[in-house]
Amino acid sequence: MPWKETCPVTERINFINDWIAEKGSVSGLCATYGITRETGHLWIRRFKQGGYPALEDRSRAAHSHPNETSADICTLIVAARKAHPTWGPKKLRPLLERVHPGIELPALSTMNDILKRAGLVQPGRRCRRRHSDGGSGAISGGPNSVWCVDYKGQFRLGDGNLCYPLTVTDACSRMILCCEGHDGTRHDSARRSFEQTFKRYGLPDAIRSDNGTPFASTGAARLTRLGVWWLKLGITLQRIRPGKPQENGRHERMHRTLKAETARPPASNMKRQQGRFNDWVEEFNFERPHEALDGATPASRYEVSLREYPGELADPEYPGHYEKRRVKPEGTLRLRGVQVYLSEALGNELVGAVEVEDGEWRLKFGSLELATFDERKRELRPIGSSRATSKGKLYKRKVSGMRPV
Repeated sequence: MPWKETCPVTERINFINDWIAEKGSVSGLCATYGITRETGHLWIRRFKQGGYPALEDRSRAAHSHPNETSADICTLIVAARKAHPTWGPKKLRPLLERVHPGIELPALSTMNDILKRAGLVQPGRRCRRRHSDGGSGAISGGPNSVWCVDYKGQFRLGDGNLCYPLTVTDACSRMILCCEGHDGTRHDSARRSFEQTFKRYGLPDAIRSDNGTPFASTGAARLTRLGVWWLKLGITLQRIRPGKPQENGRHERMHRTLKAETARPPASNMKRQQGRFNDWVEEFNFERPHEALDGATPASRYEVSLREYPGELADPEYPGHYEKRRVKPEGTLRLRGVQVYLSEALGNELVGAVEVEDGEWRLKFGSLELATFDERKRELRPIGSSRATSKGKLYKRKVSGMRPV
């Protein structure tokens, strides 16, 4: 039974004083104070051993901690965190196990407590988890099935110039294949970076991008010169839906980490910023454990593509019943006696036209459908556009001084 609802220490002292004064037997006093005889004898023994101070509450903590993490292990955990300030226990644990084989590390919660005691954990706002890469954005397959690309988050360097990081990742392994700072989003600089990446890693089956420059346009099939080049290389174009960055979620997450760890604050100039990018990519690919890969590194899951980058590119091939047309540099071609505008991105490229119904034609570049052409209305409707271009309006807007044939 418990002590009466007064201060327990005071009750113990009163109990002992009554026992000393022989105001009753031990069992009688225990009944008066509402405690068991075992408890009464316990406090009498303690009083005999240590006097009144022995009646104070004792700590309930264990006298020894056989499972306590050793100082050496704590030192390793703290040192790893200082070397990688943005890494949490989920990433530090696989790293330490890889660097120190056979080491017995505590649970993730214990590692987090160790970092907190060392003052290395800052309380942050809890973010809602967002599901990404689902629906039409789902990615499957092995390495090089899909590469993700983006120009993301331009920022100003110390010298005042803007840096546009072009990044390319393998969607399966999360391997970063390219991370280069450019001074804009022009076709030429993007193509140079992709040529180097293709020569080093081979070709993917598909490339996923958003709808920004230089990956997409407002023209036929949203093609750009970069997209035309990829198609000729046998690469399928994948574009996320406008306003749906979560369809490229794994790439977006990588960008957040990239910017946080290399550009806050930014370097003084592009050369030094590129040096930061290079060091960070090396760590990300070969050292940083990835949670989605069960703690493995991206480099351990990536394999170079078996499709090598070719030296020369041939025109697309079309079935024998297709009519073939070479697009002029300004993006026009002649079809059934009408000069129509298709896309400047297809300048000098060979397209195919096939009649699918009486007087209705379908234009393709390789296997990609570009537009439909109504021979009777003399009207071209690009794929992906709700606006048709007729012979009377087309040339004033697109090609100055040209008339229908």
